Amino acid sequence: MRTPLDRLRHALSFEIIALILVVPLGALAFDQPMHEIGVVGIVSALIAMGWNVVFNEVFDRIMKRRSGTTLKTGRLRVAHAILFEIGLLAVLMPFIAWYLGISLWQAFLMDISFAAFYLLYALAFNWAYDRLFPLAEWRAEKAARSGSGG
Repeated sequence: MRTPLDRLRHALSFEIIALILVVPLGALAFDQPMHEIGVVGIVSALIAMGWNVVFNEVFDRIMKRRSGTTLKTGRLRVAHAILFEIGLLAVLMPFIAWYLGISLWQAFLMDISFAAFYLLYALAFNWAYDRLFPLAEWRAEKAARSGSGG
């Protein structure tokens, strides 16, 4: 499993890259001032970082207990990203409505748009992160699979 320091590196790099992308795109897409979307983005990122650390720790513990590994298949990565975004949506929607002074429905639509972006971004980022920083147990599992006639 990943160490707490590795999880912190993962969360920080995920959110910093996301903010660089989402603030200007969000301001343009929703016709909001960049500084307003920036505040929403930063607060959302802080909340998401906390959720990221907790969610991934719990998800990995469940995976490890059920399958003996934390190596994710493509299908499991999709489920992981969807479950993460659903939990985050429930927390962020009321904040967005309050801060931007918009209706819950408008905040829901905005949050769903952000969630769609983050869903694709999370899938790509996590896949890349796992390739850049693979766990030793994964290399051993892959070597065992390729050595067993597979």
